[in-house]
Amino acid sequence: MFIQLQLFHDKSNMLNHRDMNAQLTEIMRLITNLIRTGIVTEVDRDGWLCRVKTGDLETNWINWLTHRAGKSRTWWCPSPGEQVVLFSLGGNLETAFALPAIYSDASPPPSDSESADVTAYEDGGWFEYDPATGRWIIRGVKAVLIESSQMVSCKTGELVIEADTTRINSNVIMNGDVTHGGGEMTSNGIVADKHKHPGDSGGTTGGPI
Repeated sequence: MFIQLQLFHDKSNMLNHRDMNAQLTEIMRLITNLIRTGIVTEVDRDGWLCRVKTGDLETNWINWLTHRAGKSRTWWCPSPGEQVVLFSLGGNLETAFALPAIYSDASPPPSDSESADVTAYEDGGWFEYDPATGRWIIRGVKAVLIESSQMVSCKTGELVIEADTTRINSNVIMNGDVTHGGGEMTSNGIVADKHKHPGDSGGTTGGPI
């Protein structure tokens, strides 16, 4: 009877140890999955979802985190190959969220400035503001469109426009002196600084002085 009880006790201990080991293994797996890094493999823009490969695993379609998603909203979807951080609720990758992004050899930082805020785009577009110099630089873009229902105001000490052609499609009101040089000024087909008027004696006047 004692031997049977001892065998039963030993067997129970073995089962308890196995159960405990299995539980510890599962707990460690969940802890490991709480925070992981991975690479975006696919993006579903219509569903606002992405898939991420982390180690030998690949997530299902999961959400990525954004700056704002309330009265103010932002949109900047991750791209395939982008390195992200995965936060998994309870360690379950099916509940994971992707947080962009982490620099990598394939996608290094666009600048090493100590103070500048820089955004570089794949088509060469570049936005940079550096408080050390007080300059905001926009370059590499094909077009800039600003639409306002009421007014666009620009207040500065000097406004310089360098372009092949400057076109204004509206009525123009200018308050102040106008200085013109380095070319002709044409109004309704008439060159203002060269045209002549009929004279009082039937001839023509000279050009403008």
